[in-house]
Amino acid sequence: MTDEHHQSATGVGFERRDLRPATVFLFLVGLAGGCIVVTFAIWVAYSLTNSYVAARQTKNPLVQAEVDTRKVTASQINKFAQPRLEINERTEINQFRLHEEQQLNSYDWVDQPAGVVRIPIDRAMQLLAERGLPTSPKAGETPPSTIHTVNQAVQRVDTSNQTPQTKPRMPHGGKGQQ
Repeated sequence: MTDEHHQSATGVGFERRDLRPATVFLFLVGLAGGCIVVTFAIWVAYSLTNSYVAARQTKNPLVQAEVDTRKVTASQINKFAQPRLEINERTEINQFRLHEEQQLNSYDWVDQPAGVVRIPIDRAMQLLAERGLPTSPKAGETPPSTIHTVNQAVQRVDTSNQTPQTKPRMPHGGKGQQ
């Protein structure tokens, strides 16, 4: 038992079967070294594979030479589908805003055969303030029309349904029962 336990004078001891700190440290150093070796081996394998494939890859005769697509000439711009990337967004947005302002503040035909015009927005607001918004009739109301207006006027002036005050109106054709 003296081999397995080492006791000090105070009676507190440790077992010699436990790992020593130097052994744990050497294991961690070996683990880190193994990770570095594996990483290097993978890098070498990918480099060799890449060079092998690049050396044996044949070019397709239908494929044109590689063109730098980052530089686009003015003639090539219309070949790209919409929406296109902006070249200089500040000047493009300023041009767009200027065009919009010109449309808001000018007279122009929108559809000449149909008689639709565009007027400046300030003039449109003046006309709207003078004339008011168009309204639609409320639910259950008859929209004003010439016939409806005439019918209302006739009902106001029609006195044929009214009887004179001196003679009461008799039901059933005017013949009364006595």
